[in-house]
Amino acid sequence: MVPLSPSHVRADFHCGVPELDRYLQHQAGQDARRKVAAPFVLVDESGSLAGYYTLSAFSVHLAELPKAIARRLPRYPLLPATLLGRLAISLSFRGQHLGRFLLVDALSRSCKNTSEVASVGVVVEAFDENARAFYLHYEFSPLGNQPDKLFLAMATIEKARSSR
Repeated sequence: MVPLSPSHVRADFHCGVPELDRYLQHQAGQDARRKVAAPFVLVDESGSLAGYYTLSAFSVHLAELPKAIARRLPRYPLLPATLLGRLAISLSFRGQHLGRFLLVDALSRSCKNTSEVASVGVVVEAFDENARAFYLHYEFSPLGNQPDKLFLAMATIEKARSSR
């Protein structure tokens, strides 16, 4: 995984979700330059983009967190988190478990960042039921009463990293 750069050819990327395609093709570079999001891309040996994800700083309301997690945190109304804003795999690379690879990379990168920028966990917003099922499979929990917004505690990510 490498940060998105102007040399990456984005026009050919198609994941089957027009919003995710459009974002990478037209907006991701601007977001990176403006420091709104940090896009990372997976490039195959021919230079084709196999997938991407974005990370950003985020705030989460303590009251939205699962109670088991919230009770172990300070009672600040807003807590720092990391937003995994987008994650997509090109249709031509489906079936190779790259979604899991991108997710693990994003979570690992988020965890490493906590030594310099605090984060209680990672938040995602599932675009559809398949994405929701994907994140739930990897132990994300619903955030508040927003079923498509999911959360994974940094403590869980740290534990998974240390057991590898």
